[in-house]
Amino acid sequence: PEPPEGGWGWVVMLAAMWCNGAVFGIQNSCGVLFVSMLRLFGSSDDDQLVFKTAWVSSLSMGMVFFCSPIVSIFTDLFGCRKVAVVGAAVGLLGLLSSSFVSTIEPLYFTYGILFACGCSFAYQPSLVILGHYFKKRLGLVNGIVTAGSSLFTVSLPFLLRVLIDSVDLFNTLRVLCILMFVLFLAGFTYKPLVPNAKDKEGGKKGKFKLPPGKKICNFSVFKVLSYRIWALGIPAALFGYFVPYVHLMNHVKERFGDSMPEEVLLLCLGITSGVGRLIFGRVADYIPGAKKIYLQVASFFFIGLMSMMIPLCNAFGALVAVCLFMGLFDGCFICIMAPIAFELVGAQDVSQAIGFLLGLMSVPMTVGPPIAGLLRDKLGTYNEAFYLAGVPPLIGGAILCFIPWVHERQKLKERAKPVDGETTEKMLENESTLVSDTTEKPAKELDSGF
Repeated sequence: PEPPEGGWGWVVMLAAMWCNGAVFGIQNSCGVLFVSMLRLFGSSDDDQLVFKTAWVSSLSMGMVFFCSPIVSIFTDLFGCRKVAVVGAAVGLLGLLSSSFVSTIEPLYFTYGILFACGCSFAYQPSLVILGHYFKKRLGLVNGIVTAGSSLFTVSLPFLLRVLIDSVDLFNTLRVLCILMFVLFLAGFTYKPLVPNAKDKEGGKKGKFKLPPGKKICNFSVFKVLSYRIWALGIPAALFGYFVPYVHLMNHVKERFGDSMPEEVLLLCLGITSGVGRLIFGRVADYIPGAKKIYLQVASFFFIGLMSMMIPLCNAFGALVAVCLFMGLFDGCFICIMAPIAFELVGAQDVSQAIGFLLGLMSVPMTVGPPIAGLLRDKLGTYNEAFYLAGVPPLIGGAILCFIPWVHERQKLKERAKPVDGETTEKMLENESTLVSDTTEKPAKELDSGF
């Protein structure tokens, strides 16, 4: 059915905005929690303290993305409302249980896995449900929902600092449970307007039958060479991506002492990331085809360069400038993920193409911060960790440079194939459908989010 373009959809939009903000606001504020964990669980004889503690935040962010392909399947099978409500409940349980631990190790499971998996299952349906209610205004609605991430990322670090100083880390985690409880209630607003696979296959009153395996998990996207290069280059670039979010707060404390308001750096990252999404999202509309990838190449180049500049900043103001630029190009990288996926695989396969990519992204985002923590433990300073964190984005950006050339050659090769009249007619019909879908159907699957 045609989306109603409003009505109850505005309530759904606000619920999705809260979801986006709560999930990535907490994740992006992990640097404040990281410093508190170091102070609470640290001991003078532990020479791998930073390494061990970094695994908590890194596992949490990694699992949000690692679960994405699985969440896509569950959302197709059971619908947005059930998946979102169950996900929020699991996330609430994980966060609440994290507030009762006495050592760092249980947090690997309660916060790093249980809470993060719940966030992943709550987050992805919030993007899918928007397409049920909006089509013409979907771009505007996605922009408002995306703003939730930046809004929470800007404000939450200051709130967490006040709470931790006032009521300690464990009670702060219990206060954060309020955000997850509201998220749990928000999931009930996702009234589906499009039947899910369960309803399609078995009827609303019939027995549940699984759809064919090819419909559940669509691996055909990997047959596209340009997508395979993209799925290699993006994860390769992300080994150092999450390192500043986890370690920058502690680096500031070690370099400048307690006198500097290190939360201001997360404020800068959040504000300019939101601005970057608005600016570069609009710029991408004017760049034809797969050449949009050059925006991601530029963003990785600047993210890598800014990461390498962090150890060179001997004044707090210089770090503020670095974070402003880093946030701007972080927003660029995030906002054009879905448009690029549309260009490479087409509108029909874009959902699972993004799901697979997010799953692949989880590995480097998980292992990067602990490696940086290990370097800090061994060398006594973060300098080498930030220098090395800037290398993967440069390598990944170089890999992505080949995609427009490969994609263009693929299209020329397909057009040059000798085919009979019937096949030619089918190809023209499919191409026309693809262009129509890509033009009319805005990218709704990804917030880069962060």
